[in-house]
Amino acid sequence: MTTPSRSAVPDWFDASETRLLGKACTRCRSVFFPPTIDRCRNPRCGGDVLETHPLSTRGRIWSWTRNHYKPPAPYVSGDPFEPYTVLAVELEEDGLVVLGQLSPDSPPANVGDMVSLRTEKLLEDEDGVQLVWRWTLDNSETVEVAS
Repeated sequence: MTTPSRSAVPDWFDASETRLLGKACTRCRSVFFPPTIDRCRNPRCGGDVLETHPLSTRGRIWSWTRNHYKPPAPYVSGDPFEPYTVLAVELEEDGLVVLGQLSPDSPPANVGDMVSLRTEKLLEDEDGVQLVWRWTLDNSETVEVAS
């Protein structure tokens, strides 16, 4: 029997296509993530009709940090807790910077590196497998960053 799988945050992440889901204003085309809004955040627009906007699956690391503490619930972490890297990834096509974790299976990454979105298992419960997005280093293009 196949265990059913689903996105842990279906309004934010389409696990079947490995895509983050933003919202785009139909009037000014501004894009937002997370998609938890009901009107355009552009102060010069005032639009109130938003549509689902699949975001880019590749981006460039804008910043990162390493988290060494276990966040409180509803965050799900392994036991024992393992520190993890949080990335701020610039999606140039969408004009956004979004946050997400670096996959524990990814090689280390630095500011300026290209990363790709991937689907990973968060946990398995009585309803099946919950899936989340994580970033992984994309070796197809790496940019040197001056130190």
